Amino acid sequence: MLVQFSFKNVRSFKEETVLDMTAVNAYKEHESNLIDWGLREKFVRVASIYGANASGKSNLHLAMFYFQEILRASFDSVGNGRETAIARDYDPFSFEEEDHGNSEFQIIILLGDYEYRYGFEYNAVEIAAEWLYKKNLNTNRHTILFERSFDQIDFGATVRKECSLYREQIPKETLVLSFFNKLNLKTDEFRKVYNGIMDNMVALSEFYENKSYLEKYLPQVIEQDKEGLLRFLNAIDVGIKDIAYDISGQKTQFWTYHYGKNGKRYELNLYDESQGTIKAIGLYINVRIAIKTDTALFIDEFNDKLHPLLLKFIIDLFYDERSKAQLIYTTHDTTLMDKRFFRRDQIWFVEKDEYGYSELAALSDYKVRSDASFEKDYLAGVYGGIPLLKEFDMKEGE
Repeated sequence: MLVQFSFKNVRSFKEETVLDMTAVNAYKEHESNLIDWGLREKFVRVASIYGANASGKSNLHLAMFYFQEILRASFDSVGNGRETAIARDYDPFSFEEEDHGNSEFQIIILLGDYEYRYGFEYNAVEIAAEWLYKKNLNTNRHTILFERSFDQIDFGATVRKECSLYREQIPKETLVLSFFNKLNLKTDEFRKVYNGIMDNMVALSEFYENKSYLEKYLPQVIEQDKEGLLRFLNAIDVGIKDIAYDISGQKTQFWTYHYGKNGKRYELNLYDESQGTIKAIGLYINVRIAIKTDTALFIDEFNDKLHPLLLKFIIDLFYDERSKAQLIYTTHDTTLMDKRFFRRDQIWFVEKDEYGYSELAALSDYKVRSDASFEKDYLAGVYGGIPLLKEFDMKEGE
């Protein structure tokens, strides 16, 4: 489960930016919106991020994407003649003349009885720093697994004997966690943390309409969970009564089935359905995975091509008390920015200043009256994160 994700010097976010899923204990509303891990703190199931066009909302998702991509590829991309992962995904704040400096990521996750804090600092040439710490949630005991500063790597006592043998073999462009994930070690700490991070799903807006994505995963869903998919499609009222697929050679085709007034069944190519329907099916695949595996799902431009009631329907799926899944999404749609649905610690805003610096802030950072209308105050500019519109005339000069 995701506790916190932070980053620094990534695209429009120059300063340290922290997305914290920890609930504010003082808030007593919507207890069902929280995950109870059996700790003093609880954690929000859903975080909604608002902001104007070009404010940097998508850059927050890109930061998580870069973080995972470097972790996934930093070992494989070294020594094969291709651009290294850190060079490819080094994308610092650009609106300054001096050296752009290092970028930084850190994540805090809960896995079983332990909290893991992992992060790294890098530039296009090398890993400047990297760290992995572990905390026992029952005893509150803290353990260092490793700390790295450029080419100096120090291992904690629990893994030192096994890992020190490989210290000199880790290239400067490769993350220690990526390196040890590839080895068959006696300890499973590195693989567990690696998988815990990579299990979080990050999807940009166009991801769900990608045919290759549907061709890869939709046949499996139809085979294993067709009834669940059809119940979902019936619940959102898109008129699809059945769905099927056929693989001929390298080509996969999908058909949906509808009933006309005459009671007859009609076949339609899936890609002739509305873009909203196709996106909803793609969403179902990832939502199903997240809820079944208790992982976090990041969605950019959640409202794109979807009705607000459908957004609410999908959000409510994450409030299943049997699951510890989480949803983090960006949106322009303020329809659901309402205290009937969300706690103050579930709503975030991204705002960019005139010099291109983006900042992330939570609604809980503001003094909010008990009778306040979140949406009304947001649109009035109380919390920032809205476009500053200036006078504009379409008529040509007279």
